[in-house]
Amino acid sequence: MPEGDTVWRTAHRLDRALAGEPLVLCDLRFPAVATADLTGATTLEVVSRGKHILQRLDSGLTVHSHLRMEGQWRVERPDDASGWLRRDDLRAAVGTARWTALGLRLGMLDIVATSEEGRLVGHLGPDLLGPDWDAATAAANLSTSGEPIAAALLDQRNLAGVGTIWASESLFLERLHPWTPAADLTPAVLAALVARVHRLIDVARQHSIPSSTGSGRRGEGLHTHGRSGLPCRRCGGTVRVAMTGGPGRERTIFYCPVCQGGLAPTDDGRPQRPLGSARGRATPYRRG
Repeated sequence: MPEGDTVWRTAHRLDRALAGEPLVLCDLRFPAVATADLTGATTLEVVSRGKHILQRLDSGLTVHSHLRMEGQWRVERPDDASGWLRRDDLRAAVGTARWTALGLRLGMLDIVATSEEGRLVGHLGPDLLGPDWDAATAAANLSTSGEPIAAALLDQRNLAGVGTIWASESLFLERLHPWTPAADLTPAVLAALVARVHRLIDVARQHSIPSSTGSGRRGEGLHTHGRSGLPCRRCGGTVRVAMTGGPGRERTIFYCPVCQGGLAPTDDGRPQRPLGSARGRATPYRRG
């Protein structure tokens, strides 16, 4: 699932393409909205809210989408969009005379009154990249979550926009064991963690390659995420991956047991080969 910085860039790309001009194309392929015709309406803005995308129209409606695991929005010139419109995985196409936005493999697609957007995104905590960002509220939410800190970071009700990349990386940089109960961490530790994840994602929204190491070169940008079975860049030990979250909400967290206080309770300690290894037990993971 894309992180909040990826969703932010997607929303800004859609805003630049669609805002200020009337829609001349509307093809929505989710059953609940398939008959909707938004042509003639003008896009006021496209914004992100955590991992949600909101396209607000002058008709008083909002087109809401969520990428989930595999979704994406592409922007193409109308003359180049015809092939995309024939794809089986196309879920939405909205366009102006100049640009066509193509939603592929979207996880959610809704139309609501703009005044009722809260029904879809009102449960979210402070948005790390939004005008409502409030670090103190985010830290307070984490402290009362009742979950391990990694799962608490990933709970969008506490703060919106964190996925497994920035959860793993911020916990590593703060030397925190991902399975420590969030309620056991001091206010100062939680404040530092929230500040860290905010800095990471705020910088990342300006780039297409995520980096917590300072390097923009592929394969060098992250300390732990996606690096199970490889040496820790800090101590030389082996980075590992384990699950966090309750049933139905399991997510993967990458971590260094040496730097972060030992094995996860869900980690059996058996050797883990690097992801994609052709030999041995490769460990799958979900991004985001």
